[in-house]
Order: sequence, then C-alpha cells, then structure tokens
Amino acid sequence: QVQLVESGGGLVQAGGSLGLSCAASRNIFSIDAMGWYRQAPGEERELVARITSSGSINYAEFVKGRFTISRDGAKNTVNLQMTSLKPEDTAVYYCHAYIQNRKGWDTWEYNYWGQGTQVTVSS
Repeated sequence: QVQLVESGGGLVQAGGSLGLSCAASRNIFSIDAMGWYRQAPGEERELVARITSSGSINYAEFVKGRFTISRDGAKNTVNLQMTSLKPEDTAVYYCHAYIQNRKGWDTWEYNYWGQGTQVTVSS
C-alpha cells in the first residue's frame, strides 16, 4: 500500500507558474509508476504526466513544453512544475501511484490516489 499527499495548489494568473508536490509513504522507486492526473468540472480525469520507476516520462500533449515532472528519492516525492499556465489548466490535480505485483502466472495491479489539490488559473 501507499498513501499519497499532494501540496502546492492554488490560484495563479494566466502565464504564471505553480509547483505541485506529492509525498509518498514508501520508497518511490518501489512504485512502478507515479504521475499526475487532473479533472475539471464536468470532465473526465485525464493524465497530465507520468514517470516510471526506471525514469521513463510521458506527458499529455497539451502540457508538453510547459510542465515538468520530476522526483526526489531522498524525500519520496514526485513533483510537477507548471509554467505558462492557461485558464484551461484549471482543475483538481491528483497524484497517482501504480503498483504491479506478479506471482507465477498471476498479476495484481493496484492504483492509489491522493486527495487532490485545486489549481485555478485566472484569465
């Protein structure tokens, strides 16, 4: 199991920057993948950025060049630095952890979510 606690959301003007941090309750390198999702009112939750335990990174097309995901093994945190923010980036941002366990032919997948942090970008 893993508990995730986000911090760093808030209100920012368009064009501004904001950083989010997600603290995990266990060694982040023991987690197969961690990432950030977001959900705007009336919309489905969508992937923003993801980093695997091996360091592979994926970004959603709409944040490429503006957002950067990183991790700090000493603090067991995964961070999201957001720049050039747009009003359409307004959403609740959730930290996510994915763990896969295998035993023989069986595979178990676990998904964990933080409580979410609000990011509001004013125009």
